Amino acid sequence: MRTPKQRTTPLLSQLLISSQRRHAGFYTPGHKQGKGASAALRSLLTKFTLAADLPELPELDNLFAPEHVIAEAQDLAAQLYGADTTYFLANGSTCGIEAAVLATCNPGDRILIPRNAHRSVLSALVLSGAMPIYLQPAYDADWDLAGGIDPQAIATALDTYSDIRAVLLVSPTYHGICSDLKTVAAIAHSRNIPLLVDEAHGAHFGFYPELPESAIAAGADIAVQSTHKTLGALTQAAMLHIQGNQIDRDRLNQALQLTQSTSPNYLLLASLDAARQQMAVEGQFLIERTLKLAIEAHQTLSKISDLRVFELADAAPPGFFDWDATRLTVDVSHLGITGFDADEWLHSKAGVTAELPALKHLTFIISLGNTAEDIEQLASGFTRLTKERHNSSTPSNKSIKVAHPPEDYQSASLPSRSPRDAFFSKTQIVSTDKAISHISADLICPYPPGIPLIFPGEIITADAIAQLQDIQAAGGIILGSSDAQLNYWRVICQ
Repeated sequence: MRTPKQRTTPLLSQLLISSQRRHAGFYTPGHKQGKGASAALRSLLTKFTLAADLPELPELDNLFAPEHVIAEAQDLAAQLYGADTTYFLANGSTCGIEAAVLATCNPGDRILIPRNAHRSVLSALVLSGAMPIYLQPAYDADWDLAGGIDPQAIATALDTYSDIRAVLLVSPTYHGICSDLKTVAAIAHSRNIPLLVDEAHGAHFGFYPELPESAIAAGADIAVQSTHKTLGALTQAAMLHIQGNQIDRDRLNQALQLTQSTSPNYLLLASLDAARQQMAVEGQFLIERTLKLAIEAHQTLSKISDLRVFELADAAPPGFFDWDATRLTVDVSHLGITGFDADEWLHSKAGVTAELPALKHLTFIISLGNTAEDIEQLASGFTRLTKERHNSSTPSNKSIKVAHPPEDYQSASLPSRSPRDAFFSKTQIVSTDKAISHISADLICPYPPGIPLIFPGEIITADAIAQLQDIQAAGGIILGSSDAQLNYWRVICQ
């Protein structure tokens, strides 16, 4: 809803006034509006930034019991995003995901989540004591990309495990791939179960018709967005949107107080107010311009020899329901190099830096801060890279293959122990030959495919070890293991 009041910035404006007020301050932070800051810090930050680094002064309201400017700023955000209520987050989407799970699950309650969920979901499971039921996301082996979740797989899981208390999805994924949230919301609500959506990478949805539908518009009960990722807020600034009657508001408030700092940074909060105002006033224009740049980049790179650029038609539904075209994923495997190699070359020699390199490809985020000059530099960088590769005598890596999840990727699985139990259990280090049949204490995630293969609380199998070893031998990266060489494993004492 774009009312005249959407042009105002109640929180940012009051912070500006407070930063300019002459007074003797005897409160935190210790640098006292920059007067006590080091010369090194003052050389990095302007005096205006330091002057605005203020605590919860009376006129600046209180994040956990807002009544004035924060309350007004959050109300304006809720109106713009179509939510009943919006909460500003100064601890990133991580604290919002944790609070969402804490608000909906008691210890031992079951929650349905995809295996490619962000690590913050694991933290939420440890904090809440909830028991996850994992679903493998759709996977395209040709592109080495994980997608969304088939609504039918969710319905089947809910029928199989009748005591599930909540469904949590990641939509969009890091690569911009979206699930069919409207259908999933209808399935969950028909069973009186809330739908929680990690929409960290989708804060720009809803501002242009050619982009995917936002989670709130699709019927999600909670949507958590990293406003800093694709819009104009400062890093770590995020929002949590809520609607409907599935969520206990009091409990959510308590959960947010558990997961957020008691000293929220007002620069971050004010940047959320500013980002909301910017999108209310210029959002459609800014996103339209961004999308045009993304389309231009897609078309230009697609014409360069031995490059492939992802588009939704390359992958099959239902796990690939929709796609954010401002995400640019470029396959460089036909150049005989990995995405990691290409990323290093582009960064050091072309001044072009990707968001996420992987074994076969690199992903770039095109947002409202990018320019036509950026796209030209991106295209020039790839042109130079391909020319160098074509003229190179360096052996290629064309034999690299990616391992992928099993055929029954949409099947549900229940771990032997909850992540919370695994976190607090006594552990020991064992060799690979002795790790089989033990319960893992670590989350082990291979890239590719970027889907955790073993979660804390799951049994380590010979097949899982073999798959990890194959990925590592092919040049992939294994994250989370206590031993990078996979010779030793941290397991729960039996």
